[in-house]
Amino acid sequence: MSEPHLTAMTVALGKFVEALQTQSQEHIKPLHWHLASRLVIEGGFRPDNITPKPPLGIETTGSGSNRRHRLIYDEKLAQPGERIILGGLKTKSVDVVISTKELGPCVAVSVKGSINAFRNLTNRMEEAVGDCTNLHISYPALVYGFLHVIKANREGETASPNDIAVFSDGSIADTITRYHDTMARLTNRLDVRNEASRYEAVALALVNTVAPNRGELLTTYPMPDSPLSFEKFFPALYGTYDLRFVYCAPALKPVTQRLEWAADSPALTLPQVTGLKPRVA
Repeated sequence: MSEPHLTAMTVALGKFVEALQTQSQEHIKPLHWHLASRLVIEGGFRPDNITPKPPLGIETTGSGSNRRHRLIYDEKLAQPGERIILGGLKTKSVDVVISTKELGPCVAVSVKGSINAFRNLTNRMEEAVGDCTNLHISYPALVYGFLHVIKANREGETASPNDIAVFSDGSIADTITRYHDTMARLTNRLDVRNEASRYEAVALALVNTVAPNRGELLTTYPMPDSPLSFEKFFPALYGTYDLRFVYCAPALKPVTQRLEWAADSPALTLPQVTGLKPRVA
């Protein structure tokens, strides 16, 4: 039996930290599925508009102010894939995308994962700038997020000093702190007229590799007040989306408004949802 597509974040990140040196995306795809489901459960976005399509569906009853949306879970509804977006310079396959037939792509999240050789983070920075600029040229209103997960290899766990993320005294490798400081300059794009090279949200997440916290995010870095804190990532995406596509475009509200789920939705009782904050009516 195949593994479920709706997974808790710690499970998805556990798969990520299991990875050895690899050029494939298999170690990061469970996180793609988690993010897609999270955009439905927490964000209130319609699952049919999301790629990859999560194993979630909507049962709608009533009308007007009495309309209720119950979120259901069904693995048969899941559809894998990435969405190809037409950029200003080239097409780009993006990991998680929300798109409607009326608006085209309106929210996108690119996910990068680094398990070692952290000296190469400079290359990831250059790629991130190029990807963001490319898509914002064609879609200035696109709410674009960049999530970079890093395997928090501790000193003594790896043979190469280039693969150390956290030293024995708890300090973070210079290659990672420099990368953090640079990426902090590429986040919080608030208006469509702002720089195309800035993302609406960027998060840097270091993932614990050993029990009992394996698969959980390191809480000591980035600091909670960092612009790259994971806790700020989704609220920034949701808030910017609402400002651009809902509040500033009331005529499109029937299409763009995020849904609220009925409190008795079957999907919200699943253990995989624990830790999330469902958008409940």
